[in-house]
Amino acid sequence: MEFFNNHTRLFRTAFLFFAGLTLLVAILPAINNQQNNQPLPSAEPVTEEAMKGKLVFISNGCVACHTQQVRNVDMDKVWGSRPSIAADYAGIKRTDTWRNTATLMGTERTGSDLTDIGNRQPSSDWNLVHLFNPRIVVKESIMPAYPWLFTIQKETTAKDVVVNVPKEYLNGKEGKVVATEEARYLLAYLQSLKQAKLPDGSPTPDFLYKRKQAASGGNTQAPDGNLLYTANCQSCHQANGEGLPGAFPSLKGSPVVNGNNLQLYVDIIMNGYDARPEFGVMPAVGTNAGLSAAEVTAIINHERNSWGNKAEKVTEADVKKLLDFVKLKTAK
Repeated sequence: MEFFNNHTRLFRTAFLFFAGLTLLVAILPAINNQQNNQPLPSAEPVTEEAMKGKLVFISNGCVACHTQQVRNVDMDKVWGSRPSIAADYAGIKRTDTWRNTATLMGTERTGSDLTDIGNRQPSSDWNLVHLFNPRIVVKESIMPAYPWLFTIQKETTAKDVVVNVPKEYLNGKEGKVVATEEARYLLAYLQSLKQAKLPDGSPTPDFLYKRKQAASGGNTQAPDGNLLYTANCQSCHQANGEGLPGAFPSLKGSPVVNGNNLQLYVDIIMNGYDARPEFGVMPAVGTNAGLSAAEVTAIINHERNSWGNKAEKVTEADVKKLLDFVKLKTAK
């Protein structure tokens, strides 16, 4: 009983017990994890702008709806080329001395997973329009708008990053939408989120619980061009194929879509296209999504026969030849 009556000895003992337990349960395991897990060799170092963008991401509560973890289940294939591993997070450090927001893996996927968003949607124009008002590019989006990350100016300079927003979304205000420094930092952070490739020879983790394909008697069903367009192209070119003026070109009546230069068409889908200053830069959608010749053919034929377009359909054999040529040209 004397021990419990001596408050000095009691609190000293409790403190030592707590400190020892913290060392054994938290500190030593953390040090062990740091020693055993290193960033992948192909992982790109985070820039200062991206680090500032991470703080903007945190302060605006983005982590509440977006995860950054590709689970090892088949349904997560759309978010990355492989399941996430410990090395993907090994290079992430504390935000600062007082805040330990090292990994933003999230707990709820109300919005899309952002693990590989830097590859999946690298377009600066799309991301900035989406941040200003997600409904501009995705009509059904439930994501909140972030207009405070932008200003509306009547006069702009060459240094300003102008965002092409349709007038109906400006609420009667006159001028051009300009991204603030915070918006540019957030953009840099989103573009930095790329799933690094594993070193050559390293086994790739499998996606589990794969969906079983129904027996088709040897007949393979052709890809659905409408679904592929919706998944890969609609967010920019819109469901009506008319795009957004000043941001994304219209495919309705497009000379590329309706023309005979199939090589240019395939090249644009696979490697993207820079049409500035008229439009923003299109990312390499086909390459990023790993589209096959059959899928590229389905998209092309859908676009060539929708929204009033009535161009001749192309064959998978023709696209495959051009696909091989485009890949060879890109490799050089």
